[in-house]
Amino acid sequence: MYWTLELATYLTDAPWPANKDELIDFAIRTGAPLEVIENLQEIEEEEEETYDSILEIWPDYPTDDDYLWNEDEY
Repeated sequence: MYWTLELATYLTDAPWPANKDELIDFAIRTGAPLEVIENLQEIEEEEEETYDSILEIWPDYPTDDDYLWNEDEY
């Protein structure tokens, strides 16, 4: 399983919280690339585990805290 920023952006609008099956269904309905669906299928899931955000699936997903700009200047 590998994630890139491009692949992960297909899940940013997913209906969080969601379980693995709901995320796969969302990816299929929104026309995400096959790599996204394959990555989701490879997730090892415990009983009906739900995910609150993309960070629980891909911890390296960049957040606003990762960017070094001062929002007060803009």
